[in-house]
Amino acid sequence: MATAPTNSSSSQSAARIALVGNPNTGKSTLFNALAGMSVRTGNYPGVTIEKKIGRCMLVEQHVDLLDLPGTYSLAPRSPDELVAVEVLTGEVVDEPPVDVIVCVVNATQLRRNLFLVSQLLELGKPVVIALNMIDSSSSRGVTINTERLSEQLGVPVVATSATKRRGIDELRHAIESRLNLDDSAEEMSRRVLPDLFYKMRDDFRQTLSGTESASSPDQTGLPSDYLIERMLLDRGGEAERRFVSGQVSDARRGEVSAALAACRQRLTEQLGDPIDLECNARYAWAAEKLTGVVSDVGALSGKMTDRLDAVLTHRLGGLVFFFLVMFLIFQSIYSLAGWPMDLIDGTTSWVADLVTSVLGPGVLRSLITDGVIAGVGGVLIFLPQIALLFFFLAILEDCGYMSRAAFLVDRVMMAFGLSGKSFLPMMSSFACAVPGVMATRVIENRRDRLATIMVAPLMSCSARLPVYLLLIAAFIPSVTYWGGWLSLPAMVLMAMYLIGVVTAIPVAWILKKTLLRGEVAPFVLELPEYRVPSIRVVLTRVWDASLAFVVRAGTLIFAASILIWFAGFWPGDHTRQYELQQQLATTAADADQIATLQAELRSESAGLLEQSLLGRIGHRIEPIVAPLGWDWKIGVGALASFPAREVIIATLGTIYSLGGDAEEEGLVGALQQSTYPNGDPVYSIPVALSVMVFFALCAQCVSTLLVIRRETNSWFWPVLSFSYMTILAYVGALLTYQVGSRLF
Repeated sequence: MATAPTNSSSSQSAARIALVGNPNTGKSTLFNALAGMSVRTGNYPGVTIEKKIGRCMLVEQHVDLLDLPGTYSLAPRSPDELVAVEVLTGEVVDEPPVDVIVCVVNATQLRRNLFLVSQLLELGKPVVIALNMIDSSSSRGVTINTERLSEQLGVPVVATSATKRRGIDELRHAIESRLNLDDSAEEMSRRVLPDLFYKMRDDFRQTLSGTESASSPDQTGLPSDYLIERMLLDRGGEAERRFVSGQVSDARRGEVSAALAACRQRLTEQLGDPIDLECNARYAWAAEKLTGVVSDVGALSGKMTDRLDAVLTHRLGGLVFFFLVMFLIFQSIYSLAGWPMDLIDGTTSWVADLVTSVLGPGVLRSLITDGVIAGVGGVLIFLPQIALLFFFLAILEDCGYMSRAAFLVDRVMMAFGLSGKSFLPMMSSFACAVPGVMATRVIENRRDRLATIMVAPLMSCSARLPVYLLLIAAFIPSVTYWGGWLSLPAMVLMAMYLIGVVTAIPVAWILKKTLLRGEVAPFVLELPEYRVPSIRVVLTRVWDASLAFVVRAGTLIFAASILIWFAGFWPGDHTRQYELQQQLATTAADADQIATLQAELRSESAGLLEQSLLGRIGHRIEPIVAPLGWDWKIGVGALASFPAREVIIATLGTIYSLGGDAEEEGLVGALQQSTYPNGDPVYSIPVALSVMVFFALCAQCVSTLLVIRRETNSWFWPVLSFSYMTILAYVGALLTYQVGSRLF
């Protein structure tokens, strides 16, 4: 079906369809299949949880499709999960109610996914089940009788394969039929837990009836029946925290907490532990509903996954395999990116030569060649390697291996105050720290979440990669071992990525022993079955990441390049420089005369750069960076890159181009040929390593700091992050240079 463009006026009256599901069910892929490109994003009122709404056409009517955060159950223990529950129960301020709930169920994990279905059916809303990944289930020899499952659940069940776009039209029909069917009374009657529990819920509601609220979703000032149930079942959960801390007046907070504790005590005495009560009841219900539904024809389901996990999740062998995979990725980045990088480099040089041939010497030519092309072009050359990194990470995630990696490191991370749940946000930070910080929302424990936010920016994001690649290409010898399978540049690159990981361990330990004291929350993770990665999904992620990098180069780095060019160009009289450039352009092929003019041009350009605003700032900060082995140009590059790390490449490209050093040999050659006035080389292996270590540990990303502020609702944490990471970066660079210069 065709999608319709978003229309603000019609959107207000359109029916709202909520998409809910466990992680790894293909919910986002199904959302994209239904909504197409008609998607808008924003935040829910009063919170920083992102919402994604798509406008799509069913059969005869348009609807708003709401993609809720993935959740294993409607037992909210994190802000993400509480928002999902409140949207479904209609308790989010200024948000229209949901008309139909579409629960996306993984056909290969049917019994586990029905846990969430049982909770959704209790909400009193029309429900449609999208039985996704049905092709994966069939390939394992598992047959699912969707008609019988629909009959036993009492709701429509549609078999789908979001990646292959199967069952999408049937799902649209089922949603529209549910919209036009008034069966809320039937839905309200479905109860899974014992009747005595619901009586206790009603008694507790009576106890709360006099509670004064700071804000109320309805006239009584009380949460919905379902959220009251969650308060009873989830000790220390998000529903309890939000209501008791946020809605109950200070005068009655102690009274309400005591009443809740007393009700839980009665519940435990009469029905047993609330957690066991709910789990046993819901899984028993799921088993009953699956009677006669699933037939395992070939008994193939899970066998291959179990065999692979015996090796890949082994306590020792699994870790060895993980590090081997990571190293192969870094090695491939060097082995496969050569020719596309040469193509981009050649294109950049061709454009620069074209501009030089069209424009005569002057301010405009200098701005375009020395500012824009030298700055932006110097960064774009690393696009192939960044695309390769995202390609391999997307494959690992889509095939199901990333969950195993989280399981493997859980035991190690627990020793330092974190759990495997922190691993996934940290892995996201290798692409970009912004989504990595946002991914910490799935961590229920506030202390663990804050600790993860503080260490996530230490992971080397894609913005650091160009810095590593430039300096490794210029100064690390291309030595290979084992017949070319192992190279020194790849080992250095992997070491730069490991620095952040290794540093994060003591930082997390110190935080959990000081500011964030507390026990580590238990880590529960459902391991998905292995599957062949979807080419469409992988290529889409690579495209999105590459496009974001190009856009960043075309906006932030473009602007930074112009500012750096201006600071390096002004003030100064460039008349003699233009005369020399004109003479070079018109001089006959006399090698001696050309060499003389080029030497004089370099000297003139270097002198103008030294006297410019940029040069004056650089010489002012040189005493601070000199102990790191840096000259003023590196210092200026580091200073200019505080908004975004990769700006140092654009800055150095502009500086050396303005100084006349990068015209023939490019930026790599300019770095290699750079010398002090006495003739000593500026760069060496210790200096290059010092710069890389600094950028591996520094907090030079304004976007990340602003996201930390938004996620923590405090300026304390971003200031702490910037301060400790900057100190770490300086000390790390200092030790690297001082020790390295004595060894080499």
